[in-house]
Amino acid sequence: QVQLVESGGGLVQAGVSLRLSCIASARTFSAMGWFRQAPGKEREFVASMYWTDGSTSYADSVKGRFTISRNGAKNTLYLQMMNLKPEDTAVYYCAAGARTTTSDMTAYLYWGQGTQVTVSS
Repeated sequence: QVQLVESGGGLVQAGVSLRLSCIASARTFSAMGWFRQAPGKEREFVASMYWTDGSTSYADSVKGRFTISRNGAKNTLYLQMMNLKPEDTAVYYCAAGARTTTSDMTAYLYWGQGTQVTVSS
């Protein structure tokens, strides 16, 4: 079984950067991704990466501002968030185990506990 632990969230001012990390306990997955959920909203796709070839996918709302990356040796996934906006405020969840870099949350088998990102204007 895979355990995922996110870190790096916090309270920041709009326009600044933040990097989230997700450490996986095992490598039984093909793709990993980031999802987020704002209060009163549905969980939504942010970005994903196929572990072996590094292919990526991004939600339109974050494309050009966020970058997903990985450190294979450390079983760690990152989300570098640039030019943060108040609408980026949400709990960010790390996910793993999808066969492809799909935006469908039901395709991911493993989930972290989430890390809060709050962006003030």
